Amino acid sequence: MDAVKLAIAGAALLLVAAGAVVSGILPPGELVGIAERVAPILGFVVAVTIVAELAAKAGVFDVAAGRLARASRGRTIVLWLLVVALAVVATAFLSLDTTAVLLTPVVVAVARANGLPPLPFAFTTVWLANTASLVLPVSNLTNLLALDRLPAGGALAFIALMGPSAAIAIVVTVALLFVIHRRDLRGRFEPAPPPRVADRLQLVAASVVVIVLMPALVSGLEPWIPAAIAAAVLVALFAWRSPRGLSVRLVPWSLLVFAAGLFTAMAALESLGSAAVAATVAGEPGGPGELWRVAGTALVAANAVDNLPAYLLLEPAAGTPERLGALLIGVNAGPLITPWASLATLLWHERLHAVGVDVPWRRFVVWGLVAAPLVVGLSVLPLALR
Repeated sequence: MDAVKLAIAGAALLLVAAGAVVSGILPPGELVGIAERVAPILGFVVAVTIVAELAAKAGVFDVAAGRLARASRGRTIVLWLLVVALAVVATAFLSLDTTAVLLTPVVVAVARANGLPPLPFAFTTVWLANTASLVLPVSNLTNLLALDRLPAGGALAFIALMGPSAAIAIVVTVALLFVIHRRDLRGRFEPAPPPRVADRLQLVAASVVVIVLMPALVSGLEPWIPAAIAAAVLVALFAWRSPRGLSVRLVPWSLLVFAAGLFTAMAALESLGSAAVAATVAGEPGGPGELWRVAGTALVAANAVDNLPAYLLLEPAAGTPERLGALLIGVNAGPLITPWASLATLLWHERLHAVGVDVPWRRFVVWGLVAAPLVVGLSVLPLALR
């Protein structure tokens, strides 16, 4: 789904929501509540997207990946493990879309420059973009939505709840990736020369901004505040050093339209009684087995309709922090089967196609059918043992 199709889908959802308001299904007062909840989240999405795009233009990701190749000393498995670490960090602090959209072409270019098959590195970015998005609230839009549902609230409460599950999801993902691609990860290579940097001052400044932003996102401030400050600093930097790099296209307009339409349409659906249906399917608070039921329901829903509407549909049935955590595991780590299960996967495939890497969806689905149940099932264990 490209940007135009995403915007069209969002506009259609907004029309549906408008019809619900006119018909009285969705009270106008509820729209205010939706806006108050969603505005800071979408503000963060815009700001962190601008940060990631400008950092990429400055060469931050290219240089980082090039240094990983040299740090590996020509050992393929070491380079792959360093790419794993980079993908986890990028996903955790800059969101899964950053990893899928910006990091994927970088690691593919690094693999090609060093004479290595790009597929293992490409699959690493897309799988970890999804499964590593359990690490921090800012890693995934669903996490930000869930944050105000936690009794304590804040990044520390989120990490306390999801940290062990996130660690398991990442470890299981990496283990599966290694088993699948182990033959391509053997051997050595001759590291390519480092990438050329057009503006070293801009590169250093952008790198500092990204490094400072990372701890600021878990400092206790509303995530949109440090992200907005970082975006403003980078916009000012580019206005000074390379104004041609600035464009209204830096703002993810299509995603904003889609998200706005989705939030309002799902609110209308909830007014029609979708919460009762979701509670019937996902079950009610109970023993540990109910957590796997929630996670499994979320996994199936995410792969059927996309993870964001799946989360919004099932959120009323969460009930407890543990069930909310199981829901997040299903909608974040579960979208490994169908192409549309997460927006990050669709964007990933488009970027690969743009750089000439063909990934048959059949292979993606077959591997996902193995990976998704394992990752989700094992990741629920810490919640069941609480």
